[in-house]
Amino acid sequence: MSSIASNLAEIRQRITRAALSAGREPSSIRLIAVCKTFPVDAVREAYQAGQREFGENRVQEGLQKIEHSADLSIRWHLLGHLQTNKARKAASAFAVIQSVDSIDLLQKLDRGAEEAGQTPELLIQVDLAGETTKFGTPPSEVPRLFEAAAACRAARVVGLMTLPPIPDIPEDGRRWFRQLRELRDGWQASGVPAAMIRELSMGMSGDFEVAIQEGATMVRIGTAIFGSRT
Repeated sequence: MSSIASNLAEIRQRITRAALSAGREPSSIRLIAVCKTFPVDAVREAYQAGQREFGENRVQEGLQKIEHSADLSIRWHLLGHLQTNKARKAASAFAVIQSVDSIDLLQKLDRGAEEAGQTPELLIQVDLAGETTKFGTPPSEVPRLFEAAAACRAARVVGLMTLPPIPDIPEDGRRWFRQLRELRDGWQASGVPAAMIRELSMGMSGDFEVAIQEGATMVRIGTAIFGSRT
């Protein structure tokens, strides 16, 4: 078995154990294989091992891989910061865009999706730690995005994403994952439709098990599947 295939098998086992330890159904957690900087051959290798959802950070690199893997039934996620001038391209090519951080971007994605005849799913990126090197919208602004999302004609907001500080140990991420879940629960209690916040994308190679314990429905894993990036 290839290293990518064996890595995927190990990650799936760890997801299952983490879910069961939290009293959750393992099938409720989706694994997004983050293939940024890795060649399309690595994507094909992971696909042969049963992986179907892949994540890219940059629009252009993602578009190239989408083109060169068009024969595969892949669900592509855009994970990195998205500039508004690339919204139309992203909306026409990616099934899921996880980095929506402004009303302007949300509306441009919706227009681009409508023009392309696509219905991408969107996640609002919530900035919890206030790191200057990362993007996202502060929790106080998120309700305004929900209001704008209600008017979308093609794109659909389906959840929340966060990118907390890189942990020294897995447990370091728990406070951020718990905070996002609690915010989600509060917004739902205040009347935000459940369909808009059904997904929680949180947790990466170093802390995904803690994220699952705190309610993640998507985990974004790259290094633990494909190896270290150069």
